[in-house]
Amino acid sequence: MTRPHTVTTALGRDAFAGGRGYLAACTTGLPPRAARDAMVRDAEESAAGRPDIAGYCDAVERSRAAFARLVGVDTGRVAIGSQTSVLVSLIAAALPPGAVVLCPEGDFSSVMLPFLHAGHDVRTAPLAALAEAVTTQTALVAFSLVQSATGDVADVDALVAAARAHGARLLCDATQAVGWLPVDATRFDALVCHAYKWLCAPRGVAFLAVSQDFQQALRPVHAGWYAGADPWSSCYGHDIALAPDASRFDVSPAWQAFVGAAPALEIFAGLEASALHEHATALAREFRQGLELPTPVRESAIVTWDDPDGDDLARLSAAGIVASGRAGRARVAFHLFNDADDVDDAVRALRPRAALL
Repeated sequence: MTRPHTVTTALGRDAFAGGRGYLAACTTGLPPRAARDAMVRDAEESAAGRPDIAGYCDAVERSRAAFARLVGVDTGRVAIGSQTSVLVSLIAAALPPGAVVLCPEGDFSSVMLPFLHAGHDVRTAPLAALAEAVTTQTALVAFSLVQSATGDVADVDALVAAARAHGARLLCDATQAVGWLPVDATRFDALVCHAYKWLCAPRGVAFLAVSQDFQQALRPVHAGWYAGADPWSSCYGHDIALAPDASRFDVSPAWQAFVGAAPALEIFAGLEASALHEHATALAREFRQGLELPTPVRESAIVTWDDPDGDDLARLSAAGIVASGRAGRARVAFHLFNDADDVDDAVRALRPRAALL
């Protein structure tokens, strides 16, 4: 029997060649057919002595435009990069020496370490109490919208209200969110996202969406040829005009990665974010119910539970299910290419555990 919440081809699941038994989009996404085909064509053409340089640049700009649509901003607010930590370090370089930066306890290191090693005063609080920890001393709140280790979703409304009340900036890492959770980047001073997880792009494609106001506070410390107003005129010398918008913070793109990223991002940009959210969280909800796991405060596509010895992760692996373990917890994720059969298979693999609850 088809479950009422199950989303089928209307959401683009046909765009993927596989996905059955793959519950690890929170670790790395699966390339859609279009991305795979584009990368294969590029590799073959390059090997034959016909690399398409103009096509590479087109793929970068297509990717930028698709990401801008996904997070609800103009393309002029989006810079491209290769890793979130590099983009976060741009924000760290803009803060005054020793600035107070507030982060959730146990957040992903790419969010926290650039501030720590830049000499800032990094303070932490539990995610659930993060908004209450914002004070007039706080220069910036840096947080992952969805926590990698636990799948917990931050209370954006509370954080936005607290930051405004105390004059703090907000930096959001949406790497574990964009692709299944509707995200509005206009609510933050800056948002970073690596596209290789839920957006199913190759690794090496990341984005920074930054408000026009905050752009004025940032220094283009990574500026290279691609940060110029006309990149192909910025290859030599020092008398170079940087781009007038957020692209002046661009890092020289990993061309081949963007070849695969453009079609992947365009698939997600063409889908209804609310439908993606309902599909992923409905599957996660059913999985939790099957194992009698507690319901989170805010629904998440990521489900984690204590598994200190990795026994549950081993059970999933033995059943042919790809999952992951983080911080002493087993972790599964439900995405566009998953369906109710994946839930059934995973619950069945873990049923000995469920019988003990």
